Amino acid sequence: LLLQGINERDRATLRSAIDEAFKGKSDIRPVDATLEDGGALRSARFFVSPGGDAGKSGAMIYALDTTEQRKLQEEFAQSQKMNAVGQLAGGIAHDFNNMLTAIIGYSDLLLSSHRPTDPAFRDIRQIKETANRAAGLTRQLLAFSRRQTLRPQVLQLSEALSDLQILLRRVVGEKNELEVRHGRDLWFIKADITQFEQVIINLVVNARDAMPATGGRVQIRTRNVLMKECASVADETLPSADYVLIEVEDNGGGIPPEVREKIFEPFFTTKEVGKGTGLGLSTVFGIVKQSGGYIFVDSDLGKGTVFRIFLPRHVPDEKEAVAKSDEAAKTTADYTGQGIILLVEDEDAVRSIGARALSSRGFTVLEATTGQEALEVVDAQKGKGDLIISDVVMPERDAPAMFAELRKRGVRAKIVFVSGYAEEAFAKNLPEGEFGFLPKPFSIKQLIETVKSHLSAQPS
Repeated sequence: LLLQGINERDRATLRSAIDEAFKGKSDIRPVDATLEDGGALRSARFFVSPGGDAGKSGAMIYALDTTEQRKLQEEFAQSQKMNAVGQLAGGIAHDFNNMLTAIIGYSDLLLSSHRPTDPAFRDIRQIKETANRAAGLTRQLLAFSRRQTLRPQVLQLSEALSDLQILLRRVVGEKNELEVRHGRDLWFIKADITQFEQVIINLVVNARDAMPATGGRVQIRTRNVLMKECASVADETLPSADYVLIEVEDNGGGIPPEVREKIFEPFFTTKEVGKGTGLGLSTVFGIVKQSGGYIFVDSDLGKGTVFRIFLPRHVPDEKEAVAKSDEAAKTTADYTGQGIILLVEDEDAVRSIGARALSSRGFTVLEATTGQEALEVVDAQKGKGDLIISDVVMPERDAPAMFAELRKRGVRAKIVFVSGYAEEAFAKNLPEGEFGFLPKPFSIKQLIETVKSHLSAQPS
């Protein structure tokens, strides 16, 4: 009777332990087994020892419920695995971004020296477009590892999704129906609009691929979730707070339980070879987490799947509204300028392209390959300089250490940090002070615009 509730694969082990107890053996190893409780799976550890009554041999069995402990162990192991893969993916993407910066930069230089009618112009442009597509792949890797550079802004979800609906209707295809329903008076959120759109597109693509050949329906729903409602709409891992909820639901075939546990892992895919990278849902997971949100999935085989994304409510302040209007009024038509710029970069190709681009537009450019060399250049200039552009990770002395030393010496030149990682990955290591940020890979136009905006800004 005892063995009937035990998972079939564990019955033999427990039966063997009971047999040993009947034979009077001691020091029997505990048995971990899975219990089938009305369709739900639970875990237990059985302790078996010899026992008897009236001269008859027997066994004493104690059971300890380990369901929660097993769940925590599995979650921890999964977290460790995802973290290790994330560090690897982030490191590869960071190094790759350096190479892409050089490819994109040199392509820009070549395009500026060729006329559109030149036969080579189209080939050069194709090189740049291919590099930009490669940059998209590195963004996916960085999104998964949560080291991607996000540019959050205040968003109203109904407006953001309205702009995206035309594309989404093309994505779902003619056989499938797309329905979008918004809750009333949606709160604001703060997120990177480009990455948020990527999240929705990836989820809709997965929903489309789950549809039967005859077609189906994808629903996108939004609504506000009050703090007191959190316990009823998600599990205990969702902290109590005010959220805006986005649901993407399909009526496809559903996700099997053994697959559901792996869907957010990188490079895991159930699609045919060549039809999926396995980065779609891991990218979604990384973007949501890096945006301060949470994602859950529920699925019933044969009925469909729903992904639920909870993004924290954001209350905009006056400064954000002003910054938005200033951004809209900014013009970048003039790419020439004057000023002394110190360019600090240990990658020769990236430093060379930056120096050439800035020099050709009228700026005086000084170069350094390390943070220590940059300090020596500043000393030689007696602290004169208008702007310092520096990579974050460098040998000898990294950018945070260089930044701190410059401020100690009284150097007040404005500083822009450049990195293939997200700004948050290093900002906590910097001392107090204002600085700009330029993510890799960047084009010459983006570099010049960054320089112009920081040189024109009034010191606070």
